[in-house]
Amino acid sequence: MKSIKSPVIYKTKYDIDSANQLDDNIREYFKNDEKYRTLLTEYPTVYVINDQNGVKNPSYTVYVGETNDIQRRTLQHLDSDPKDREDFFGLKQSKNAEMYVIGQEHFNKSMTLDVENRLMQYLSSVPAVKHLNNRRHNDQNKYYDSEEFEPLFRKIWKKIGKKNHDLFPAQEILESSALFKASPFNKLTSEQLKAKSEIIEKIRLALSKQKNKKQENGQLILVEGDAGSGKTVLMSNIFYDLVHEDEISFQETQIKTPYQKESSNRLSVAMLVNQNEQLKVYKDISQKIFDKNDNIEVEKPVTFIKNTNPNKKIDIALIDEAHLLLTQRSQSYSNDKRHPEIQVGTNMLKDILKRAKVVMAVFDPKQVLSTTSVWDSEDFKELEEQTGQNNIIYLHNQMRIDASQATIDWIHKLIDKGEIGKIPKDDRYEIKIFRSPAEMQKAIEEKNKKHDRGISRMVATFDWDYSGGKTKPPKEQKYWEVREGDWNMPWNYEINERDKFEKKHRKHGPVKYSNQSWAEKDYTINEIGSTYTVQGFDLNYVGVELGPSVKYRNGQIIHDPDKSANPKATQKRDSTKSYADMLLKNEFNVLMTRGVHGLYIHAVDPELQKALEEAEK
Repeated sequence: MKSIKSPVIYKTKYDIDSANQLDDNIREYFKNDEKYRTLLTEYPTVYVINDQNGVKNPSYTVYVGETNDIQRRTLQHLDSDPKDREDFFGLKQSKNAEMYVIGQEHFNKSMTLDVENRLMQYLSSVPAVKHLNNRRHNDQNKYYDSEEFEPLFRKIWKKIGKKNHDLFPAQEILESSALFKASPFNKLTSEQLKAKSEIIEKIRLALSKQKNKKQENGQLILVEGDAGSGKTVLMSNIFYDLVHEDEISFQETQIKTPYQKESSNRLSVAMLVNQNEQLKVYKDISQKIFDKNDNIEVEKPVTFIKNTNPNKKIDIALIDEAHLLLTQRSQSYSNDKRHPEIQVGTNMLKDILKRAKVVMAVFDPKQVLSTTSVWDSEDFKELEEQTGQNNIIYLHNQMRIDASQATIDWIHKLIDKGEIGKIPKDDRYEIKIFRSPAEMQKAIEEKNKKHDRGISRMVATFDWDYSGGKTKPPKEQKYWEVREGDWNMPWNYEINERDKFEKKHRKHGPVKYSNQSWAEKDYTINEIGSTYTVQGFDLNYVGVELGPSVKYRNGQIIHDPDKSANPKATQKRDSTKSYADMLLKNEFNVLMTRGVHGLYIHAVDPELQKALEEAEK
């Protein structure tokens, strides 16, 4: 590829006086460089408007755009846009607002739209950015010189980062965050784009049909796919678009690019997640990119069910990780005596269908982890039949594991069939068997230091006792731990080093963990995760400690419920039905598919460890 020229970036105050003189000021600033003057005043540009609050610990409100005429567009933002949009009114009134104008000699319309979209993805992941005011995303497909986009964007981010490191921190820091990976501004694959188009059309048709009809249950749309097939990114992208749609126009026409006046007739949309770590991510996304005029809810399914009257349905409920919904009543999922008018059944999905006109649910039967979430095969078959094949969409492509097909096949054969073949050689993905958990922990710690490729963590099968803060650990232990011989690591959530960590880094401003997932907290490199903390998330390298429940007998991996310490997986249903074998296999699946670039393994079971070591030779 030919050398990519560096972008030109101009910083200016964002106010009427500066906007009126913008072209002249640019020409004066670059009076000795005609090319730079021309790139910013006569060619397409991308711009970032930002309003800073605070000095010691700055926070920002940001807007990103692209235009063919930067002065005219800036004046429009300052003149007419504040009359229609509260966010632009706030930017106009600010005394601290600034704007960065970005130009480059190969900018065309498609390229600037792509740069705009990528800037929104990165900025929505920046901790200092509290609100991103944009109403659209415009990721592009192939176009002339599109292969230059990645190296060009890196040059843009690096150069603009020198002007404001708080607002534009190092790329590798952002790229490892769960928020970045779940951002609605991620570029969708062709398979995801096709699925999105189908889903939006199905939602629109379902809402139109129900407009003048009262139905007990809403229309269900199921999206099925294995771990790493891009379900969360697709869900996040659809969520963002639907929130900005007008209720009436959406039912009449296909979804449009969401860039319009604020409306009181927005679709009512709920994002429901029954996984604590993933819920944090969606709440953070919502706080950053939605505003008070958006008719949204982001909460746990049980909260939504108990707070929503079936006689007052919302338009759309989106459910991520729907395989974690409860299919039987539990202590946390039961009727509330204070609100007898709102009754719950024994199945969360069915209860949600009574409270929403349309329900889109992402489902992976291989990631069900609890007896209380199991769908009997006949029940799920009945659900699929009621949904109708036309409303079931499948995602097939593997997007998480960056490996050769031979490596992906080896991992899935290990999980699905329990067979251990010879570990393939792969320049893109490393599978390594460790003789001790201590050696594996040390290797993971080394990988974690290389943040340019993301976060690395240790995880384990749930084969060691864990109280979750309810009771104290044994007297000889400071924490509930995963232990083997003289090696041990505290279980997830056991270490609380927050105050100590903040005090240590106080000179850089307080460190806040409230919205970070478990793996993103720096001190959790000293903890070992479980399925309940890493499900749905990517890790750079994952070190998997396979406990005594995972065994190798007669040439095959088996799962022993008697050696598991996970009552959610091993307890029987209705005192008779056991799903332990399936659920422990699912736990194995979740842990073994977390790594993007590498999978490290150690097994407690001697026969399994020996078979894995033989496979590595």
